Amino acid sequence: MRTVGAALAALSFVGVAALAGCSGEGSGDGVSQNASTTSSPSASPSPYRASGWNPKPGSVAAVGDSITRGFDACSVLADCPEVSWATGSDSLVRSLAVRLLGPAKAVDRSWNHAVSGARMAQLPEQMALAAKERPELVTVMMGANDACRDSVGLMTPVADFRASFEASMRQLRAGAPKAQVYVSSVPDLKRLWSTGRMDEGAKRIWSLGICRSMLAEADDLGPAAVARRDAVQERVVAYNGVLRDVCAKDRHCRYDGGAVFGFRFTGAQLSPWDWFHPSRDGQARLAEIAYRNITAAEPPA
Repeated sequence: MRTVGAALAALSFVGVAALAGCSGEGSGDGVSQNASTTSSPSASPSPYRASGWNPKPGSVAAVGDSITRGFDACSVLADCPEVSWATGSDSLVRSLAVRLLGPAKAVDRSWNHAVSGARMAQLPEQMALAAKERPELVTVMMGANDACRDSVGLMTPVADFRASFEASMRQLRAGAPKAQVYVSSVPDLKRLWSTGRMDEGAKRIWSLGICRSMLAEADDLGPAAVARRDAVQERVVAYNGVLRDVCAKDRHCRYDGGAVFGFRFTGAQLSPWDWFHPSRDGQARLAEIAYRNITAAEPPA
C-alpha cells in the first residue's frame, strides 16, 4: 500500500482536490504500453492526408487541464508544469516539446496555456491564447473534467462538448490557420477505478471527493453504483467520439486513435497524493504516446 498520511492531511480540508477530472480553477502559464480499446469509439476510415502532416514541427503550444499542468506530480495540490508531458523541461519526463525541439529550443519555442480545472467550455479561450503564439503544433488534452463531476447529472452534455470543441477549432483557425493539432483521447476513468479499488490507500484518498461520478464508494458493486460508473464510461467514450470526428474534419488535425484511453496506468504512473493524476513516470508515458503518434508517417488507426 502506498503512503497516504501526508496526502490525507493536506487534502482533507479541500473536499475535492484540483484534479484532471475534478479540479478547482487554476491559472496557466507560458508508450509503448497500449491495452485493448474495445470500450473506445470504433475507428472510422482515415480522413487524413499524410502528405500534409509535418512530423517535425518547430514549436509547440499546449492547451488542456491539470494533466497538462503536471498537477500533483511533484507536490500535493500544486501544478508542476516542468514535468508536463507536453511542454515540461524535466529530463526524466522528456516532454513532447523536448523530444521534438531539443531542451534548448523547447524553452523558447513551447508554451503551456492549460489550466487546472478546465472543462471543454474553457477551451476556446485557451485556443485563442495558443493562436497568438503562432505555433506549428498545438496539443489538446481535455475532457476528463467534463465527466468527473460530483454526480452523473452534472456531466457536460455531449452536444455541448461538441459545440465547445468546434468553437475551439474555429478560434484556433482564426489566428493560426495552418497550425497542426494533436488531440489526445480522454483517459479511461473506469479502468482507473478498477485498478485503484484494490488499494486501500487509494480508496481513502478518493473518499475525500475525487471524481465522485466514477470513484465515489469504490467498493460498492450494487446495481446503482454499477449503472453510475457505466454512465460515466459511456460519456467518456462519447467524448472521444466527438474529439475524433471533429478532428477528422480538419486536414491539419490528428487524433491519437484512442491511445491515451487505452493506456493502462499503474500505481507507479499515478500521483501518490491523489491516485488519479499522472506521476512523473505517467507524464513520461504520455509524452511517449504523443511523440510516437505525431512523428509517425500515418495517423493512428
